[in-house]
Amino acid sequence: MTQSGLELVRGTLDMLVLQALTWGPLHGYGVAGVLRRRSGEELVVEEGALYPALHRLEQRGLVGSEWGLSENNRRARYYQLTAAGRRHLAAEVDAWRRYRDAVDQVLLPAEA
Repeated sequence: MTQSGLELVRGTLDMLVLQALTWGPLHGYGVAGVLRRRSGEELVVEEGALYPALHRLEQRGLVGSEWGLSENNRRARYYQLTAAGRRHLAAEVDAWRRYRDAVDQVLLPAEA
């Protein structure tokens, strides 16, 4: 993972990868592109972080994969969200939103 404008908070990569896969099966390069574009070019995920995350999610049964041909006729592994992955993503998004709201409350200016 590199820092373009924002650094990913530890533990958020898996959630973001699962979210990227809600739009359909993608190969690793496609996942990285979705995350970059959807973040307004702020989040850049390097292969050294992305592929271990995809393999970890696959081992946990949250994504499945199969080989296919990429846009430029190269063999690529395509990942897709499983039903368990959808359930896990929903729980993670809920927890993330609660965390974000709690941090926002702490960052409010002190009352006079």
